[in-house]
Amino acid sequence: MLIGIDASRALHPKPAGPERYAREIVRHLLQLPEARRHNWRLYTDRPGGEALYPPRTPGAAQDNVEVCNLPWRRMWTHRVLAGELRRRPPDALFVPSHVIPFAPMPSRLPPSVVTIHDLGYHVFPAAHTWRQRAYLTWSTRWSAAVARRVIAVSQATAADLQRYYATSPAKIRVIHEAVAAMPAPSQGEIAAARAAYGLQRPYALYIGSIQPRKNLARLIEAYTKLSQPESPEWDLALAGGLGWLSDPIIELAQSGPAAERIRLIGYVAEEHLPALLAAARFFCYPSLFEGFGLPVLEAQRAGAPVMTSNTSSLPEIAGDAALLVDPTDVDAIAEAMLRLSRDEALRRQLIAAGYANIKRFSWEKAAAETLAVLEEAAGSVR
Repeated sequence: MLIGIDASRALHPKPAGPERYAREIVRHLLQLPEARRHNWRLYTDRPGGEALYPPRTPGAAQDNVEVCNLPWRRMWTHRVLAGELRRRPPDALFVPSHVIPFAPMPSRLPPSVVTIHDLGYHVFPAAHTWRQRAYLTWSTRWSAAVARRVIAVSQATAADLQRYYATSPAKIRVIHEAVAAMPAPSQGEIAAARAAYGLQRPYALYIGSIQPRKNLARLIEAYTKLSQPESPEWDLALAGGLGWLSDPIIELAQSGPAAERIRLIGYVAEEHLPALLAAARFFCYPSLFEGFGLPVLEAQRAGAPVMTSNTSSLPEIAGDAALLVDPTDVDAIAEAMLRLSRDEALRRQLIAAGYANIKRFSWEKAAAETLAVLEEAAGSVR
């Protein structure tokens, strides 16, 4: 069977959660022993796929991986990729982090599997422009409707698909993401990473995009409360690229009484993530809504105690290895931060529980389950 994969998001130069998912799930699919049974065609919109993905899967008798680099143009998915699929259709198509290409006659699409990461634009529409909302609404509805199977990254996302788009439970498969291997950083690497981002004092760390859905305004308010009347002996470091409506968040961080101790350190290079997480006093992730919440697992793997929200998918993913709070309650967030900064026994308990929790998640398991879904989708039309 020839399996085509939209690997364009896997090559994104500054990957966020969905892009990292695309890169890891494709990489681990091609590492499966069972991958040798199939031929693979990876569609990319930029060079670099040949360096990331080998031409032959383990145990294959000959090369069975083709990287099809299609020059980028506006509306690449619906014009360029769609045209390639018409010319040389695969037996199955996997879209791990975007939308199934539009086709006037959906029956002419190859049997398709799409991963849906979250439907947060329904819950928090103000966190997106109207153009983004319109496209996300259309593209998710389209993908969920024409896909033979839909992969949801959490039970919470599966429930949202049924709620907002009436997607049949029979076509949904819940396959959790995982966290990439993270070697323990040396003391030298930790010192270098802290110096690179100007983190001289102890710090609590947030990593994610700077946008309203991440609830950073309340996190800043909670930290500011802790700074009155006595300043904490640790800073609050906010890491991530700027998202939609980030300006008010930046202004709040830079203008309040705790501004000197709130560090806006920007996008963190992936090679620095393990060191910054390992050195953090604790990890803060009070997001209002997440389809999965990969940063929680990344923090647990790095040995950082975690505070996160008791909503959406986050309790499902964090398990019993995080301090859960109501993300709309500033006082609850402040109290949790204070506990994690002072209660060493609690910190040790959460670190140990975090190491145990991440064992539930594996890219190898996710890849094997995804391949089974692709085979099922292709077989459903034979």
